[in-house]
Amino acid sequence: MNWLLLNSGKCDAALNMALDEALLEAMPHLQKPVLRFYGWTEPAATFGYFQKFSEVERATQLRPLIRRPTGGGIVPHDADWTYSAVFPPGHEWHSLKAEESYRRIHDWLRRAFAEMKVETELALCCRKAESGKRKAEIPSACFIGYEKSDLLWRGKKIAGAAQRRNKSGLLIQGSLQPPPVPLTRADWENTMRGVAEKHFSVTWMEFLADAELRQRTEKLRADKYSQMDYNEKR
Repeated sequence: MNWLLLNSGKCDAALNMALDEALLEAMPHLQKPVLRFYGWTEPAATFGYFQKFSEVERATQLRPLIRRPTGGGIVPHDADWTYSAVFPPGHEWHSLKAEESYRRIHDWLRRAFAEMKVETELALCCRKAESGKRKAEIPSACFIGYEKSDLLWRGKKIAGAAQRRNKSGLLIQGSLQPPPVPLTRADWENTMRGVAEKHFSVTWMEFLADAELRQRTEKLRADKYSQMDYNEKR
């Protein structure tokens, strides 16, 4: 099982979302899963495709605000460790129900932390923020409370994800707020790859984006994710 590995480094928020969508579009051609690690050139917030911009704008002072191609809530980006996993149509992950692919991606993270001697767990059910607290007023904030199968460290959510599944494939966008333990991002990325080799029988191949993918990414960035009309569409 050959999977492609892409570490795109730090990019601006619009480019990060554009590249993930371009990878999803490219799945019928690539026919291999892609695991992408990436970061942020500046603090930003992304929010779910179906969220109302006016509510998001009031809920966070982070800027820019970029609408994701996936669902979910508001996710702050700065020091988080961000990744995406993209699967072609016909792949086992693409055929899973949303609840199962959500559980599986976080169990992958849980296994990685276990390899690094950090105990985490998957939430068995959801828990909303306590009423009366200011944070409870934030609409659909990703790291306030938790949902079933979110990754928890000492009872606190540290990882969430959002998904989009269509005829092109499956896109999972994930954010990890690293716990205060002596680990580096490089440790985590290496262990994520090792867990996939051990438990998913994956063989990694370095992924180099071709001219067509780069051009499509730039077009999505310029015409969609950098545009107020798109980000404020709801």
